[in-house]
Amino acid sequence: MSTPLARAIAPLRGVRPERSERRLRAVDAPRRRRRPKLLYGIVALLGAAAIAAAQMSLSIMTTQTSYEMSKLNQQQSELDWQAQILYDDIAGLSSPQYLAANATALGMVIEESPTYMRLSDGEILGTSGIALGSSAINALGRGTVANSLITDTPLVTEPDATIAGLPAQTVVGEDGVVDTPPPLTDGLPTPSTH
Repeated sequence: MSTPLARAIAPLRGVRPERSERRLRAVDAPRRRRRPKLLYGIVALLGAAAIAAAQMSLSIMTTQTSYEMSKLNQQQSELDWQAQILYDDIAGLSSPQYLAANATALGMVIEESPTYMRLSDGEILGTSGIALGSSAINALGRGTVANSLITDTPLVTEPDATIAGLPAQTVVGEDGVVDTPPPLTDGLPTPSTH
């Protein structure tokens, strides 16, 4: 009874299992280890160097790209500001104050008694005469709300004139000193203090 089942049951019956013979044998001499080939080492080092170079180049390209993105964002914001300035200029040039000031500078006047045309039959209602003289309404903006978008914009007829009028003339005195009157802001000149 040398089966594994018999050996497992034997201690329960009080029978000793048979002893199998152990074979001992002498260990062979260790085999000589082969030296790793030089080619494998070179390939491993070249692979590590290639990975390091790829990582370095990707890092440099990422950094360069972020600088280019920052520069392009700055250019975009400058272009947005320029577009806003141009939009404000167009809004000022199409404002009623600027159009009325240019019309007045060109000699147009506002008719006191307006004339209308009825579109259904084309009949003209009102007095249909030419407006002579000057207008009772000051279209150059001195009595209207100021428009800061067109304050420095020149009129069509005179490039030196703006909606605020002609620029102040500088007078040079006999001694070569420029004589300019103090600016009038609220009527009377006052000293500017801090």
